[in-house]
Amino acid sequence: MTLDHKTTANSEGEVCKTIEVVLVDRRDLSPPSPAVLTSPVVGDDLTFIPPLNFAMVDNGIFRSGFPDSANFSFLQTLGLRSIICLCPEPYPEPNTDFLKANGIKLFQFGIEGYKEPFVNIPEDTIREALKVVLDMRNHPVLIHCKRGKHRTGCVVGCFRKLQRWCLSSIFDEYQRFAAAKARVSDQRGRES
Repeated sequence: MTLDHKTTANSEGEVCKTIEVVLVDRRDLSPPSPAVLTSPVVGDDLTFIPPLNFAMVDNGIFRSGFPDSANFSFLQTLGLRSIICLCPEPYPEPNTDFLKANGIKLFQFGIEGYKEPFVNIPEDTIREALKVVLDMRNHPVLIHCKRGKHRTGCVVGCFRKLQRWCLSSIFDEYQRFAAAKARVSDQRGRES
């Protein structure tokens, strides 16, 4: 589903917002046209709250922290086909219900979240997650872990390396999301 917000003025000079809703046929393999979102409609049930650390990585590829029910209406506007969860815990029932109701496929790669900064993320798991990201049939896809920082940052950093980004740009992007908790071991894993 995509939303198109239009602002017009009537004959008395009052500003009016109209919303055009278009349903997306998920059988079509081309990515949906991006939603044009301004601000949520105040006083209405339509509020669009992105998950923590949400950002677009590339056409049809998004990243974030763990989405909850407050984020579902926003996620619907993306027309997702797949979600990559990098957390080992069972996916919560409300999230699973949301996936089923919207025909979204879940790929779960259980990478432990470590407090210790020198623990490596398994390379084979990163490779498998990248295979899902690179397969256009899974697009649009959302990559997430708990906060959308370290595990998500590693997968996105490896994706950037495949795009031939220079390492300093990869590290800059990683640090923007990781903030003060950037892990040296995560960055070292992407150098090789």
